[in-house]
Amino acid sequence: MGSTRIDWVREHCRLLRDIAAEFGRTRPFDGLTIGTGIHLEAKTVALLLTLRDGGARLISTGNLNTTQPDAVQRLRAEGVTVIGEPTKDSKVHAGFLGQVLAAEPDLILDNGGDLFARYLDSPYPGLLGGTEETTSGRMRLEPLRGQLRRPILVINDSPIKQFAENEHAVGQSTVESFLRMTNRVTNGEQVTVFGYGACGRGVAANFRGAYARVSVVDVDPVTRLRAHLDGFSTPPRDTAVADADIIVTVTGARNVLTAADLPLLRDGVILANAGHFPAEIDAAALIGAAEVADTTEYADDLLTLELRDGRRVHLLARGHMFNLAGPRPLGNSIESMDLGFALQARCLEAVARHSVDATSCVVPVPGAIDAAIAHAYLDRKYPG
Repeated sequence: MGSTRIDWVREHCRLLRDIAAEFGRTRPFDGLTIGTGIHLEAKTVALLLTLRDGGARLISTGNLNTTQPDAVQRLRAEGVTVIGEPTKDSKVHAGFLGQVLAAEPDLILDNGGDLFARYLDSPYPGLLGGTEETTSGRMRLEPLRGQLRRPILVINDSPIKQFAENEHAVGQSTVESFLRMTNRVTNGEQVTVFGYGACGRGVAANFRGAYARVSVVDVDPVTRLRAHLDGFSTPPRDTAVADADIIVTVTGARNVLTAADLPLLRDGVILANAGHFPAEIDAAALIGAAEVADTTEYADDLLTLELRDGRRVHLLARGHMFNLAGPRPLGNSIESMDLGFALQARCLEAVARHSVDATSCVVPVPGAIDAAIAHAYLDRKYPG
């Protein structure tokens, strides 16, 4: 049998390969269980097997609508316990998360704060701490610091994660996913991007690079000014919605687009979310709105809402993160995820070795880890 895409990814996750070899000697996770709730796709396989090589027992589940069956199959074949299967049902997903926590992991690798928040509902002794991958998760966990009182390092607050993955890779994968899912043109189209953080900057820049006309909406006036000075139009929010051929949300907030926006939307507009949680676009309210006369479900996670006045609104992945949806979802580039997952591995190692303590509760990656990862990446590019 030929090699798989997972093999291709592992071959090109060079930082993780080096760390896995080191962990095989140093075994930082011997005797420890790591519970994970993160997108299960090819790059995640490389990360989880790196942690396994460090001696960890792994109990893993995915995120809503992003679990890839080939990743699950490979992980199980490699001895990793994987809970559940692909689902868009939040109640089913909550059950999977509960099963991960029932194993009382010593370390948690979280994505969106799902596991840490649920841990507080039924705490158990022995949790050392762990990591959180996203801005959405950091926003969720910051108010809970007083209850968590453990080292939790936020990968997304690393400058490496911000520019390598969020700005460059999310922007790239968002445009790639739009083209792959819709096969529609970007040239000359009016794209409105909600959110101008690192991810939003990347999305806006990559659509502009694909010859679209791009507007930016952000609630922070200083951030909006930055977008303006970066050369993007920054009209009032409702104007940006009404003018758009394509709308992409990437804010980390809830209900960015709701049924109240239906009167503003132009005929044929495409709505897509690139934020972590499927809550930025209130898909259920849009689909169930009185203005919707009918719906048409297409293959490849495409849904069209047919409004009573004849307008048509197209929704990608029902508001779930669309750069890990649709046919052959690839997500962010291998090199960017190699950097981000190297940060994950080193941060979990720091917690396991007690190199950080409870004062590091929901804080950025330590600068020494950032510097070590940057050196390792550049030393591979420029050896000698």
